[in-house]
Amino acid sequence: MSLKVIGTGVGRTGTYSLKLAINELGLGPCHHMEEVLIHMPEQLPLWQDAVAGNPNFGAIYDGYPAAVDWPTAGFHRELFAAYPDAKFILTHRDPERWADSFGATIYKLCAMSETGGVISEMQPWMAMAMAVIAKTGFPLGLDRDGLCAAFEAHMVAVKATIPASQLLVYEVKEGWEPLCAFLGVPVPDGPFPNTNNRGEFWDKVAPAVA
Repeated sequence: MSLKVIGTGVGRTGTYSLKLAINELGLGPCHHMEEVLIHMPEQLPLWQDAVAGNPNFGAIYDGYPAAVDWPTAGFHRELFAAYPDAKFILTHRDPERWADSFGATIYKLCAMSETGGVISEMQPWMAMAMAVIAKTGFPLGLDRDGLCAAFEAHMVAVKATIPASQLLVYEVKEGWEPLCAFLGVPVPDGPFPNTNNRGEFWDKVAPAVA
């Protein structure tokens, strides 16, 4: 099994909703940062190697025909080279709204990790996550304007890497129709998944917070 659907959008652009949608469409299981947490003994060393410049995508995505969110989003160039026939989805949203959401969730958790706000058992995972986030263009220390600029730069970089014929630039609020048309699957009857607001984010990471 090889990757067929690859999300290049960063966290807080609806990536968890997209993961659920891909699974509902029968194109999963879909990899997401949550999978790293659930399968940390197997996944974390593989991603640590990837951050160090030695990715083994075959092992990372073994059993996953689709992947979204970080860490995947930090490797769009490498993944396009490894899976040149895959379909890529660039989730996005208004840059300022994204910066506010990212700053109040993922970026805040990274800053907490720097000051001892994450339990010791989770520090290796946090170090990997922070390295991937920095690799994508979002090191700690950016203000709101800096985050917006980096977000837009990531959008430009993905569009410059992936041919337009293989790339869907997509907001999850658009729902099923553009996603299903791009993936070549029927539109489901039910509503598009809508999940992982800021409160849900903190509920998910609560076990890691000191």
